[in-house]
Amino acid sequence: MARKKKTMDGNSAAAHVSYAFTEVAAIYPITPSSPMAEETDAMAARGVKNLFGQTVKVAELESEAGAAGAVHGSLSAGALTTTYTASQGLLLMIPNMYKIAGELIPSVIHVSARCVSTHALNIFGDHSDVMACRQTGYAMLCSANVQEVMDLGAVAHLATLKSRVPFLHFFDGFRTSHEVQKIETWDYEDLRDMLDMQDVADFRARALNPEHPVLRGSAENSDIFFQHREACNKYYADAVSATEAYMNKVNEKIGTNYQLFNYYGAEDADRVIIAMGSVCDTIKETVDFLNARGEKVGMVSVHLYRPFSAKHLVKVIPKTVKHISVIDRTKEPGALGEPLYLDVVAALKGTELDSVPVYGGRYGLGSKDTLPAHVIAVFANMNAPEPKKTFVLSINDDVTDLSLPITETPDTTPKGTTSCKFWGLGSDGTVGANKDSIKIIGDHTDMYAQGYFFYDSKKSGGITVSHLRFGSSPITSTYLINKANFVACHNPSYVTKYDMVQDLVPGGTFLLNCIWSPEELDSQLPASMKRYIAENDIKLYTINGIKIAEEVGLPGRASTILQSAFFTISGILPVEDAIKYMKEKVVAKFSKKGDAVVNANCNGIDRGSKEVIKIDVPASWKDAVDEKAELNINTNRPEMKKFVKNILDPVGRLHGDDLPVSAFVDSADGVYPQGSAAFEKRGIAISVPEWDATKCAQCNLCSMVCPHAVIRPIVMNAEEAAAAPEGTTMIKHKRTDYQYALIVSVLDCTGCGSCANVCPTKSLTMKPIASQLDVQKSFDALVNTPAKPEVLTPNTIGVQFRKPYLEFSGACAGCGETPYAKLATQLYGDKMYIANATGCSSIWGGSAPSTPYTVDENGHGPAWSNSLFEDNAEFGYGMYLAQKQIRERLAADAEVLSKAGIKEADAWLATFNDAAVNDVDANALIKAIENASLDGEAASAAEDFLKDKDYAAKKYQFIFGGDGWAYDIGFGGLDHVIASHENVNIVVFDTEVYSNTGGQASKATPTGAVAKFAASGKVVKKKDLAQIAMSYGYVYVAQVAMGANANQCLKAFQEAAAYDGPSLVICYAPCINHGIKMPFNQAEQKKAVAAGYWNLFRYNPALIAEGKNPFSLDSKAPSADYVEFIEGETRYSALKRSFPGKAEKLFAIAAENSIEKYNKLAKLVDFYSPEK
Repeated sequence: MARKKKTMDGNSAAAHVSYAFTEVAAIYPITPSSPMAEETDAMAARGVKNLFGQTVKVAELESEAGAAGAVHGSLSAGALTTTYTASQGLLLMIPNMYKIAGELIPSVIHVSARCVSTHALNIFGDHSDVMACRQTGYAMLCSANVQEVMDLGAVAHLATLKSRVPFLHFFDGFRTSHEVQKIETWDYEDLRDMLDMQDVADFRARALNPEHPVLRGSAENSDIFFQHREACNKYYADAVSATEAYMNKVNEKIGTNYQLFNYYGAEDADRVIIAMGSVCDTIKETVDFLNARGEKVGMVSVHLYRPFSAKHLVKVIPKTVKHISVIDRTKEPGALGEPLYLDVVAALKGTELDSVPVYGGRYGLGSKDTLPAHVIAVFANMNAPEPKKTFVLSINDDVTDLSLPITETPDTTPKGTTSCKFWGLGSDGTVGANKDSIKIIGDHTDMYAQGYFFYDSKKSGGITVSHLRFGSSPITSTYLINKANFVACHNPSYVTKYDMVQDLVPGGTFLLNCIWSPEELDSQLPASMKRYIAENDIKLYTINGIKIAEEVGLPGRASTILQSAFFTISGILPVEDAIKYMKEKVVAKFSKKGDAVVNANCNGIDRGSKEVIKIDVPASWKDAVDEKAELNINTNRPEMKKFVKNILDPVGRLHGDDLPVSAFVDSADGVYPQGSAAFEKRGIAISVPEWDATKCAQCNLCSMVCPHAVIRPIVMNAEEAAAAPEGTTMIKHKRTDYQYALIVSVLDCTGCGSCANVCPTKSLTMKPIASQLDVQKSFDALVNTPAKPEVLTPNTIGVQFRKPYLEFSGACAGCGETPYAKLATQLYGDKMYIANATGCSSIWGGSAPSTPYTVDENGHGPAWSNSLFEDNAEFGYGMYLAQKQIRERLAADAEVLSKAGIKEADAWLATFNDAAVNDVDANALIKAIENASLDGEAASAAEDFLKDKDYAAKKYQFIFGGDGWAYDIGFGGLDHVIASHENVNIVVFDTEVYSNTGGQASKATPTGAVAKFAASGKVVKKKDLAQIAMSYGYVYVAQVAMGANANQCLKAFQEAAAYDGPSLVICYAPCINHGIKMPFNQAEQKKAVAAGYWNLFRYNPALIAEGKNPFSLDSKAPSADYVEFIEGETRYSALKRSFPGKAEKLFAIAAENSIEKYNKLAKLVDFYSPEK
């Protein structure tokens, strides 16, 4: 049967093929594998039937360990069960993988292979996760591209049923999982034709069932375990033959040539590379290039990695080979070589290829790009007089000298391929529009198409670069474009930061989205850009997509406008057809958001096609002279100067790939200095706040809600005010004789507008950034103005005069999380530890090389660290235990010193557990010890105390994380830690979804909400984490929403930190995944509380001893309509559009739940009321 061609990515291909063979899918989100599970859930919601005539039963678990357990249980009971995962998630499944393999239960885990966290988190692709599974007993089948994911995914499911050996089917994370390709898809009837239903019947017959009971999973002793373990050997031999047999069946059915090991290249090759994964296509492309000029080279693509069949490998390698290089996408420190290399060396031993030298290399860690130039270097190394036996690719290893020299950088893409790059800003729609473009080209022309999307690790405000290729030949270029025919810049601030036009081939096209007129380009574009455009005959176009977007009702989202301009300029399709297809995509994508959004995008498409301007490039641009730019690093911290110069600046200019290994030797352990975000000055906002001092109420609410700490109130004495930069706006402070000013760092602003929207007097209005650049000098000069004690009141106004120790993070514009974290640092930042769960808060809090947590003039600030996702409560608890243990030793020293007459020791001991004041006594004691003349035991105690004096002052232990961590994967640890009764402060940023991985449902997701993994609406109600914690009786618990009641929020943080015991503050944090307008995040919180959707309360056990009621219900009875409120958010309104009947039912249940919840809280006021 002829297969249909569709344009899709690797994850979608895996979901399509696995769905056919799957009855139950147990899932949990993790980047980059989540879309496989999301697509499976969406297919089930649409009613798609598997090969057994059912929709797949999809179950989201609390963690990958839980998902693996559910997989094991479901398989044991007789349902064909699948899961999808990557990285740390896969590692959490390993214990169950041993069990499933040991019990010979057929199953498939689909893995988009991703880097495992070491010195740092990396969400991108390599093989370090799958290589950790080599000895679990799973067969391991590798796909090198999107088409192979579709085809070999079927082989994995068929072979596991035939052999009983479970399979791990893996492909490269991002490079394959997220690469969009035009591929042939399976018709489920073809899969049914290849499936042996007797294998399914045999699987069911072996399942646990009380009607024919057996015991599985016994405990064996040393007398029989070893023998029993060896009894499985024949099944692994069968797995090899089963895999080969099904590859042959696939080949016969669709005309392919899949083998366990595929050779490609010259029949008489003298040099051969062996590899697996997406790099294989790059190697093939390079092999064609080299052989075309007379060399004799080849490559082996490894498909079946476990069981490793040596005879099949040896069979495909040309007997003419003189040198072999094996490249691995992982690093095993301390090993003689990486895994694939060691397997190949062992496989060749004792064969006719025994004497052929084999070299081993590492490549592609953390998605490091591997180009044909690097592959050429591997082949060249084999021809060298003294080849490097161990080497690395793509990096400059100037420490251990393992790099291979690059000798040439040819363009090896197939002739007739058009290459395009689109530079965008995260969440501006550029990536989504380009995914649509590649699908339009792929689905509506005969051309082959490829799309790949580069992101940095910031949230929605980070840089994105979309790489699109299309042409008449299959596209196998699995690397980033560096020779482009078309480049578009969607954010005008990029022109002075990045080398964009330099990627264009002569005669290429550059489209710039900007507000500048053609006449203004000469003064706005940098000389290097103008010179390259003129010297290389680059065709230049501009469009004011920013203005068009504002006018059609899409502020800040010009992507569809620019997509229309691209199709108009490029001529890939007739413009009328392209516009029609774009509008079809808009309707399909945005109809759930309402007609207004659809119409705005359609109007933008029409205008984008008509309002693009062709620029006549002046000849004078050829002579443009670069202005000498010096890097000014305004800090007195030598470690920061070095870091900014050597790391932050080159990485910020996208030259991180050029940094050598030696740049990181001093920080091999992954440690970075705090506060580097202040030196980025990205200037990405379209609009920034302008302050009208005459209207200002000096409430400082704008500062409190600012997600990025870019707007700050200060007060200045007469001398400071006189020294302020010319043009600094200031007015008299209302309560003192100081001058008051709101200073704004416009170059760090993301333009969310939160400040302007909460301003009660409308003294802030959003204006184009170009009109506000002059105020940056005032911010830079005045940001470190000392706070005045008179204004540092402990209320919402006074706290905002305190230094925020969290500034300029990579959070989304309008983020709901960062205002809470920033507030915590304003209160306790100079003496706080932070254990941060992996998730949004770890990404905006620690995306290298930008470190937004910062220090004060004393060098003090938050000590921040991220361990994993699942263990954060325990991680923070461990930090606390370390401090406690060390300080208890210091307390023993202080007792000795007290007896020796050091009276300051008594004062320090008296405030030992009070972090609010103990630092003063600690400093006094340290000074007294340093100035005292002591001998004997006292001298020893003094020496010991001073050795660890940094621990003397009591610190606050904070534990930050999102609801995915606190409600789901980390709940067990959180529960244990709060039960410990130790003094730790847990802050949960409750977005009600897994925000960091794209908006999957968590147990914090309320009834009726649509989320990934809940495509047809969440049925069960939200977990009540607060009530669970309160049940202990000794845990401080609060629920807050800053936008609803800033005073209550502040009180909760203050009370939680003051409480001598565990505390839990749950913060409502509306998210971009909710489908709300992020500039109105704070207003959304206020609406949520008014509707009874979110309740405000505090439970303070410390009040019990005072005879007071520990429970305070801080929100009034709901005064707004619950259903009306939730229908204002896309995550709810989408359900009403897709499943109106179900929506009506679930919304009614949710509304009832909200009333019941408030009534319960109201009863708690009486329940906890002290007896009279």
